Amino acid sequence: MRIGFLGVGRIGASHAAVVARHPEVESVLVADADPARARAAAERLGVTAVESLDEVLRTGVDGIVIATPTDSHADLIVRGAQAGAPVFCEKPVALDVAGTLRVRDAVAAAGVPVQIGFQRRFDAGYAAARDELRSGRLGELRRLHALTADPLPPPAEFLPTSGGIYRDCLIHDFDAIRWVTGREITEVTALGVNRGAAFFAAAGDVDETVVTIRLDDDTLGTVHGSRYNGAGYDVRLEVAGTAGTAAVGLDDHAALWSAEPGVDFPAGAPHPTFWERFGPAYAAEIGAFVDLVRDRGASPCPVEEALEALYVAEAATRSRTEGRTVEVAEVRKS
Repeated sequence: MRIGFLGVGRIGASHAAVVARHPEVESVLVADADPARARAAAERLGVTAVESLDEVLRTGVDGIVIATPTDSHADLIVRGAQAGAPVFCEKPVALDVAGTLRVRDAVAAAGVPVQIGFQRRFDAGYAAARDELRSGRLGELRRLHALTADPLPPPAEFLPTSGGIYRDCLIHDFDAIRWVTGREITEVTALGVNRGAAFFAAAGDVDETVVTIRLDDDTLGTVHGSRYNGAGYDVRLEVAGTAGTAAVGLDDHAALWSAEPGVDFPAGAPHPTFWERFGPAYAAEIGAFVDLVRDRGASPCPVEEALEALYVAEAATRSRTEGRTVEVAEVRKS
């Protein structure tokens, strides 16, 4: 197999390193909007650099990995699919629902599998919680508590094109909740505040938020997000049922500590960034894409799944800005 990479920043280069080591991949081509960065990544990884993104698309690769800036995703996914190559793309598919719908329809017309990068589906903890819930070990699902908290805010220049905290950050929690429970989120109520840098408010975004959610079986839950979690990178999900509770991310690297006297938890250092927390999941995710290229089977996270998470993120954005509870069906119809 020959796999082409569009974009070799931190995530793109890390994915390329995994693919380059795969025994079934014969060659890896890398391209970037900055050709010098592509050449540097190619030399470091022992792969081949090409001078442009277009060159990758023209060479007849067997699969394409897209890790370019957000506003380029939609066009590149469509071009890759129309070239007949299975595509992996980091989320989001597009900047809005309308753009995502256009990509969905173009991919369906091309008949080529596309995998969107929601790496929590490949994390061992999320997978175990999913298995425990679906096996009945937790009993009947009663509540959920999710958290994604960054230790430091993103650069100011990132925010205007990020889509905001719900589309950029908490969309991972929305997808994970759907994947773990097998239920749909039907309504949300979002609150957000600005307590940090002024550039969040200037971009129409918030740096602290909480979202209450209702699932289609009337399970209630909360999703918290923060851009200022000084203790470290903290991502957790608590799944509580009538017979037990499973907590994802509650290990010796959790970015918290027990206030109980005599309790030494956690014993290890917290994860400083998302890469340390989800490194194995990213590797498993891109390995699954190589399998998809080889077998042309069902995508583990198709565009349709990414769209469902985006509907929830859009509903949360609307709820915060308009100060009301929003049904996800309202977004789906608009």
